[in-house]
Amino acid sequence: MTKKRKHQEDFQKVKLKVGKKKPKLENATDTTFKTKAIQIPEQLKEDGVLPTQNRKLNIKDLLSQMHHYSPGVKHNALLGLKDLLSQYPFVIDAHLSNIISEVAAVFTDKDSGVRGAAVHLLQFLASKIRAEQIAPFFPLVSAHLSSAMTHISEGIQEDSLKVLDVLLEAYPALLTDRSSILLKNFVELISHQQLSKRLKSREKLSWMLSVNPNRRVTSQQWRLNVLTRLKKFLQAVVDGSSEIEDEGLQEQKDSPHSVRNPVCISWKVHANNQQHIQLFENGGLRPKINSSFRLRSLASVMDSAEKGLSSAENLKGFIEIIIPLLIECWIEASPAQSAPILGNLLESESQQLMQQVLSIIHLLWKLTKRHDETYKMELWLRMNYLVDFKHHFMRHFPYSLQETVKQKKKDSCKGNKYCMTSSNSVDHLLLNLTLCDIMVSLASTSTLQMDSGWLDMIRKFVTDTLQDGSKLNSKQVNRLLGVTWRLMQIQQNKVATEPLIKAVYTLYQQRNLLFPVRTLLLKFFSRVYQKEDLRTQRIRSRSKVLSRWLAGLPQQLALLGLRNPELSNQLIDIIHSAASRSNKELLQSLQATAARIYDPLDGTLVLLPAEAQRRLVQLVYFLPCLPASLLACLSRCCIMGRISSFAGWKCQVQDNSVNDVDYFSFLFSTLIGFSREELTSLQGIRGKPHISQTQLSPVRLYLTDLDQFLHHWAVTEMICHSLSTIPSQSQCFDILQTGICKYLVGLVVIPDSTAGSVLCAINKLLDQACILSENLNKFLASCCYSLLYFLLTLDKEDAEHVQKRDMLWGSCISALALLPRLLRLMLQSLQVSRICREELPVVAQLLRLLMQHGQLRSHMITNEFLVQQIIKDIMTLKSGEVQEQWLTDLHYCFNIYLASHPQGPGPINAVY
Repeated sequence: MTKKRKHQEDFQKVKLKVGKKKPKLENATDTTFKTKAIQIPEQLKEDGVLPTQNRKLNIKDLLSQMHHYSPGVKHNALLGLKDLLSQYPFVIDAHLSNIISEVAAVFTDKDSGVRGAAVHLLQFLASKIRAEQIAPFFPLVSAHLSSAMTHISEGIQEDSLKVLDVLLEAYPALLTDRSSILLKNFVELISHQQLSKRLKSREKLSWMLSVNPNRRVTSQQWRLNVLTRLKKFLQAVVDGSSEIEDEGLQEQKDSPHSVRNPVCISWKVHANNQQHIQLFENGGLRPKINSSFRLRSLASVMDSAEKGLSSAENLKGFIEIIIPLLIECWIEASPAQSAPILGNLLESESQQLMQQVLSIIHLLWKLTKRHDETYKMELWLRMNYLVDFKHHFMRHFPYSLQETVKQKKKDSCKGNKYCMTSSNSVDHLLLNLTLCDIMVSLASTSTLQMDSGWLDMIRKFVTDTLQDGSKLNSKQVNRLLGVTWRLMQIQQNKVATEPLIKAVYTLYQQRNLLFPVRTLLLKFFSRVYQKEDLRTQRIRSRSKVLSRWLAGLPQQLALLGLRNPELSNQLIDIIHSAASRSNKELLQSLQATAARIYDPLDGTLVLLPAEAQRRLVQLVYFLPCLPASLLACLSRCCIMGRISSFAGWKCQVQDNSVNDVDYFSFLFSTLIGFSREELTSLQGIRGKPHISQTQLSPVRLYLTDLDQFLHHWAVTEMICHSLSTIPSQSQCFDILQTGICKYLVGLVVIPDSTAGSVLCAINKLLDQACILSENLNKFLASCCYSLLYFLLTLDKEDAEHVQKRDMLWGSCISALALLPRLLRLMLQSLQVSRICREELPVVAQLLRLLMQHGQLRSHMITNEFLVQQIIKDIMTLKSGEVQEQWLTDLHYCFNIYLASHPQGPGPINAVY
């Protein structure tokens, strides 16, 4: 019992009472809790700043996927980047650094699909990113490119050339700044280093072509791909060097015939070294500094090893490495010794490889010319490579392209001596011309005897090519003329140069030549002519072909017309240059062709623009003589308004080139502005709107168009200037008076521009020694009243004729002020009894304006009786009627200005 009781005490049950809460256990867990809101707005905020593409991925998401191990994810990330950046281009500027670094990193990716997508994305970015934007990140891009070019994987090497193509197209200047590294990479792509057996020490390593059977293309094709990019790279280096002259005839960028603005220098300022003199080329466009130093930023200061091809030492080193490799490539692609004698046929791929080899050598030759010691560099090149070039390059010269197997037959060679067949992808002629350009650069006058053998081969090839009737493009002609010019400089005697000039002239005579080709030929002949003209008279022996070419230029200019204004300008410049040197053949040809060139209907003068017209007019002053027929043509050109402007046309006429009669006939005909036939046809025109007439004047005015009037007035000012330069003004005035009386007095209808021009010329030439005939006075008085009546009756809304008012009014008032007799005759003609009542207010207004004008005040006082009589006649006609305002004004002006005879009044100009 005791044990059982004790057991129950340990597990004693608590009795609960109804209505009481259950007591808490001692080991009960407190499950109550309290909550508070946490403010995290930046973390919960949606990312609305960064745009997304169709897969809802923003730029950060796509860039992070570039590090994924899966090629598919990286490929999709690159495609997504292109899609995103094409939709939102502004993202490029915000994340340019990350985009460039991530895209450049996959240049060496193992998957070809990823590399291809990277190339496409890089090509897209290149069109959106400017060079100055990518410049800070370009060292990183260049490093990844160099890593890809030197990678052990052949596929990565092949794709690196695609990356190089994109960068060369978009950022050539940035890429060429890394030339020291990239040039070595080019060499390593096609060759490997080998210890030279000639040297016991390991100081100098030689390079030899490498062959990799694991590539997808043949070794020759791979070398062609690499050399093509190397040629583009070197071309970018050459283009970036402003000191290097362009090939062929393009080195003459400033034509000697071009108009240059002179630089005005005040020697007083520079006499005591007060101001530094700086000479500018091209009329002050930019300073020309002849220095071997090039300014570079402090960040880009490099030692000799990092200067690339800008250093003569580095350029020599690269030439020593690349030339032997190029010769090996040439040997592999060159034809066998058993090739046909007439033209060595080449396969297309071999021809392309040989073309790239020669192009690279040609560009390297051009780079050597930018250094100061060019002569020493040429000697070094000749000493090291002339023998190899003669042995390998000139061995099978000239080369021709073989397109199909059928063309190997003998029949295919009958049409052309060198079997030159055409091809769309290669240019066999350019191959031969590049070789010629390289070889002639190694020759000089001092080495003529030693090089005569292969120089004769080149001379024969150039001559035959020029004389051949095949079509040549501008690039071929440019290179061809460059070689021709070099050959003429090497051997300057007439026996050697005349056949070359004749061959070029044969090409020049072909019809339907392209404009760039024609331009190059003109530049060549112009250059040859200047070179020949610079020789002293003692040793000068002018080329007959060159004289024939010069004599044919005026005829070509007349035939060309407006078909090619740019070519016409070039012809004019050359003709002007030769005419200024008094070339006899050209001046004779110009004299014979002048009537066609200056024909007023369809001549070259009236068809070309204003600047060319000015140059053509300047050629007139070089003509040996100016016949009356030519002066008539020039006068018609001026009258018809076919010449655009006369500004700045000041030239000195040669003595004895034109006689006095023809010269005055030209000036008078141009001053009148209308031919005799045209004036005769005007006499039959009657009534408005073309005719302005009054009953008080026998002269009726033909109203010309505004454009014709303004042009005629500009011509009049030039004619008056020319007439005022004649020493004997009185004789000049007599000639002008005779011409007016003979051809104008007696005409009923006269153009308003002619009447104004005659009055303007009278005002300019009149002096105290000049005496006017009575017929001329009456004619001028009639013209003055007709012009004044036209101006007073002119409707203000007639905008076309209103612009004539100031010029015509000024001419009339000046003539009346200079010639008191003229004013008296005009007042005597105002017989108001003969006119209708509608014209009375016009006469009254004219009298009032004449009385108010300060220049005519004294003359009007002298003719007070005439004025008073006219007013009385008007009052007689208006008697019995209500006095109108215009009549009151007339009485007022007469009483103020004439009736009281005021002395010394101030000048009161009339305003109508």
